[in-house]
Amino acid sequence: MTTTEQTGDTIAYRTCPLCEAGCGLEITLAPPGGDRTVARIRGDRDDVFSKGFICPKGSTLGHLHDDPDRLRKPVVKRDGHFVEVEWDEAFAAIEHGLLPLLERHGRDSCAIYLGNPSAHSLGPLLYNRTLITALGTRNRFSASTVDQRPKELSAAMMFGSVTVPVPDLDRTDFLVMLGANPYASNGSLCTAPDFPGRLERIQARGGTVVCIDPRRSETADRADQHIAIRPGTDAHLLAAVANTLLTDGLARPGRLAEHAAGLDDLGAALRAYTPDAVAPVCGVDAETIRRLAHDLAAAPTAAVYGRIGTCTQEFGTLASWLVDVVNLLSGNLDRVGGAMFTTGAAGQPSTKGRPGSGRGVRFGRVVSRVGHRPEGFGEFPVTALPEEIETPGEGQVKALVTVGGNPVSSNPNTGRLDAALASLDFMVSVDPYVNETTRHADVILPPPSPLQKSHYDLALLNFGVRNVANYSPEVLPLDEGQPSEWEIMLRLSAVVSGDGVDADITEIDDAAARSLAASAVRDEFGSVHDRDVDELVDAVGDRVGPERLLDIMLRTGPFGDGFGSDPDGLTLDRLEANPHGIDLGPLQPDRIPDLLRTPSGKIEAFPDQMRADIERLAASLDRDWDDSMVLVGRRHVRSNNSWMHNVRVLTKGRNRCTLQVHPDDADRLELAEGSPAVVRSRVGEVTIDVEITDVVRPGVVSIPHGFGQNMPGVQLRVAQEYRGVNTNVLTDEQFFDPVSGNIALNGVPVTVAPSPAG
Repeated sequence: MTTTEQTGDTIAYRTCPLCEAGCGLEITLAPPGGDRTVARIRGDRDDVFSKGFICPKGSTLGHLHDDPDRLRKPVVKRDGHFVEVEWDEAFAAIEHGLLPLLERHGRDSCAIYLGNPSAHSLGPLLYNRTLITALGTRNRFSASTVDQRPKELSAAMMFGSVTVPVPDLDRTDFLVMLGANPYASNGSLCTAPDFPGRLERIQARGGTVVCIDPRRSETADRADQHIAIRPGTDAHLLAAVANTLLTDGLARPGRLAEHAAGLDDLGAALRAYTPDAVAPVCGVDAETIRRLAHDLAAAPTAAVYGRIGTCTQEFGTLASWLVDVVNLLSGNLDRVGGAMFTTGAAGQPSTKGRPGSGRGVRFGRVVSRVGHRPEGFGEFPVTALPEEIETPGEGQVKALVTVGGNPVSSNPNTGRLDAALASLDFMVSVDPYVNETTRHADVILPPPSPLQKSHYDLALLNFGVRNVANYSPEVLPLDEGQPSEWEIMLRLSAVVSGDGVDADITEIDDAAARSLAASAVRDEFGSVHDRDVDELVDAVGDRVGPERLLDIMLRTGPFGDGFGSDPDGLTLDRLEANPHGIDLGPLQPDRIPDLLRTPSGKIEAFPDQMRADIERLAASLDRDWDDSMVLVGRRHVRSNNSWMHNVRVLTKGRNRCTLQVHPDDADRLELAEGSPAVVRSRVGEVTIDVEITDVVRPGVVSIPHGFGQNMPGVQLRVAQEYRGVNTNVLTDEQFFDPVSGNIALNGVPVTVAPSPAG
């Protein structure tokens, strides 16, 4: 922190933790001395990555910190009401309520759910694994299977680890985006501060931006070309593009041909997916599809980028895989201006172990008890959670731990999951709010506010469009008696493992540090191979918790100092001395084959799972793709996680939770602008105001996600004032991608009619 000479105000710098863009913030604290509060937040113009860019969400961290609805102390439910207690009493209540259940019914009787905020906070990122191990359950779930799991799986299949290619936005000439709206979302699985500005700079240098989306979104409206695809058919379109590249002699994988297995089989597998065959399915004419393939091949450099819209559909894994098949066939994988690979400073599987090969990733080693859903990365699809709670028998889930998630709001068939949580015998939540999910908890453990936590984007910087590192210490001190988030995680771990409320978490933290250092020492290709573990841990000094683990990861990472072997290398001390971050350079080409961790040492261009699932896609060509109404989601730049709707400055203005419907459908269905309509699916119905607009294609209606904080017991006063509905009342847990288990949030069949009350 620095102090300004004129006013004595303190200036702090930190990375915004509210979305994946990772923008740098300049935070002014006032007054001088005493208890400081946030006077102003603006973009950090000296940040090496974001260079001053900020969206409306980042400026509200002070509002989140001061929110009177945010819990400051634990609460325990007594006689149906939450009562504030001290921390020792809260952990004692967990021990008293949860341990007997585990002893009586076994460890699998308690499930754990990790929410989206866990990816934006060092404590959960580094200690969730400790908590999962301590709990000892196989019933593990996360928000990943309502989001990016298909892309994680397809990347792991192809490259041997979750090494996701990102578009080289700053150097590409031709960008194709499917299911992405970065003007609203700031990007995802592609960490790029000022994503909109980067798109505009593509156009300014003479390049082309193509947006494929059922809606003419904010991004599509600014693109050079918008292709209004039928929801859920991205895999069909991409297969046709790949087919065209192959059959028209445009495929040019170049040097990657010798590093790819299965390329020769793609032609036969994709033969049926001609532009003419898929045009009626996609709702896109054959000439447009053919021209897209030719434009990709003709561009000096090009990249295809698919995001949440390509994942949250019934062919999500196929679509995610085909994105990179097209990048590979068009000669744009692992090259400047194409789809490239980030080198994360804290290390990742593709920078550890023997370069060029590895064990790969295995999926489906076990299946869930009731629905036999296969696991992926050690988790079951969250669509299986309600049935695991509802269905009696050995292994029935009777208790739940949630960390930073709101699955009742964010997961399909809200009504079913809500009823399932109400039937639990015990529930613990690590969360700052009483929301739609945590209102069912018996104990809520609130973490500090984002301004009271240090920050490093441990996961997200692995998807950066540039190699950077940026660490932020806490801006405001902890409240009196408030433990750090990592201390909450470790103390909860001690309780659920049976070590008791008075267990010494220092021992757990020390063990985590030694384990991390030992793993680095075992890596015969790493910078500290065969070094003494105690020497490395001691060299970190007095650091504890996340900072100690992060320092070990940075120092043993690809840019690290190797604990002295490279004096100019990266350490946490160096990051702290550079509050605006350290630029580690642009993404590098030709990282294949070294980054591969497949057993074959090749890119698996046609993985076995995709060979099996391509038959399901082929069968869908004969489906009756009629004009029945289907639902898609949408997002607004002021919205992200549901608790952000409790920030008044982000919810003010016009009603944004509307049903967007095309004028032709509005006439046919007798819907009127601003009047309520009833939207029904197999699992539920909502009543919502109509917005008639041609931004959606005919046959499609759109409702934004994350709204509807109007359930009894929710303590989010600002959010409850908003006229929003939860779109997941309509989404269907039986409508999912079977390869990944990921829910299909887009293309959900619905009926729409005027509300009788209207």
